Amino acid sequence: MKKPRLSSWAEKQSWIGGKDHTKLADARMSSAAIRTLSICRGVPLLRSLRSRHVNLQTAALLPPRGSARDSLPRRNCTRQIVDVIRPEFPADKLLICEVYTPSGNWSSYPPHKHDVHNPPVEVDLDETYYYRISKPEGYAFQRLYDAAGTRDDTLTVVDGDLVLIKDGYHPVVAAHGYDVYYLNVLAGSARSMAASDDPRYAHLRKTRLERDPRVPLVRAERSEASSYCEGC
Repeated sequence: MKKPRLSSWAEKQSWIGGKDHTKLADARMSSAAIRTLSICRGVPLLRSLRSRHVNLQTAALLPPRGSARDSLPRRNCTRQIVDVIRPEFPADKLLICEVYTPSGNWSSYPPHKHDVHNPPVEVDLDETYYYRISKPEGYAFQRLYDAAGTRDDTLTVVDGDLVLIKDGYHPVVAAHGYDVYYLNVLAGSARSMAASDDPRYAHLRKTRLERDPRVPLVRAERSEASSYCEGC
């Protein structure tokens, strides 16, 4: 399928198709990383949701709604989050939210993980990051490392990449000059977004800095059904 020409950021983020091939791009990753994550280039989204937690049997139409929010600690960690399927939504396992990160900003930060079932502090969730970048040459970095210190990999992700995360911490930073969108799809041991921060960086969540004035990157109608996806 030929990739469409997208004239605006809004058009770009709304297109979640892909190329007509599947390719596992693992050359940049160590064997340890490949066991816990995968990065797919140009893979249609639903074809890639083969998580042990997800059962794709039914479909529901969710109309555009919800407010866009930013997360602390703001400044160059400001991002915009739009909930799609929250924990309260009548679904079996699936949780979904969209994240918009302005160029040069950090996201999924402070680093957090959700690989242990220990509610209400943390639950075990598999997660995908489906990336769209505001310009074709744009990119982002995503660091993936575990609490034991046995794995530490940094991926360069480009438009259309899909990263599957099974465990560990997974912060993201957008390259300067390129806004980054990613769609988070999660499923696991509980319908909760509970996650635990890396203790070395948890204090950063207490900071109260000014918000990046570029946020929100996109706007949506406010709705009582919207909420804040703190742990994506």
